[in-house]
Amino acid sequence: MKRLQSKVAIVTGGASGIGLATARRLAKEGAQVVLADINQAGAEQQAAAMRGEGLEVSAVPVDLGDEAAIRNMIEHALSTFGGLDILFNNAAATHISSRYDSPVQAMDVQVWDDTMRINLRGTMLAIQHAIEPMLRRGGGSIINTSSGSAQAGALGYSAYAVSKAGIENLTRYVAAQHGKQGIRCNAVAPGLIVTPATADNYAGPAGEMMLSHHLTPRLGEVADVANAVLFLASDEAGFITGQVINVDGGLLSHQPYLADERRFMTEAVQ
Repeated sequence: MKRLQSKVAIVTGGASGIGLATARRLAKEGAQVVLADINQAGAEQQAAAMRGEGLEVSAVPVDLGDEAAIRNMIEHALSTFGGLDILFNNAAATHISSRYDSPVQAMDVQVWDDTMRINLRGTMLAIQHAIEPMLRRGGGSIINTSSGSAQAGALGYSAYAVSKAGIENLTRYVAAQHGKQGIRCNAVAPGLIVTPATADNYAGPAGEMMLSHHLTPRLGEVADVANAVLFLASDEAGFITGQVINVDGGLLSHQPYLADERRFMTEAVQ
């Protein structure tokens, strides 16, 4: 029997990248999956492709800044597949962060507010509207997407990082408030995940530099996150809740001078 047989899942940001890889992974394990994305055409195209493979997938547009759209997303899952068991909150305001996010001193307050509204408020609202349908099924699994940037400082992306830190604590609060009702809530915190859109950026020295700070012999792939989400969504993770699981190749698990130490020791041997 497949691991998610008879389960209904929503994946936000499901039209591309981590969301798409995860949606496909869940569907192949038997879940009926709703692809939710602000890119409606992209979500519908991907859903049609997966249905062509014999998977049970539907698409719905969602803007996480719009509560009515979030309610519609939940209702779509209920009317299409009859319930809700898994919610993967993956979508984020990357279109804002990649272009306008900045150090705090230069922060545009509107950029800050929009990032919090979509990333943090949107995740909270998706959870809020998913709880009652999950309770009617006897429980469920909520998985949120955080980021390694939530756990250590850097030079930019301040609003994005703070919104993700909020998601980590939101995860713990939902787990605490609904664990006795059978709802588990966890988060994955991806590190550097190479996607088809970013592969060229890490094909040379930039990739080598980043790899030197990882404990693994390669950088991350979307399948790595999808596999972690599948586990957290499944009954195999039935005793895991309130946790943030880093999917980052050990990037944040070591002393910051490890790459330099490794280089120094290698040169000393030579």
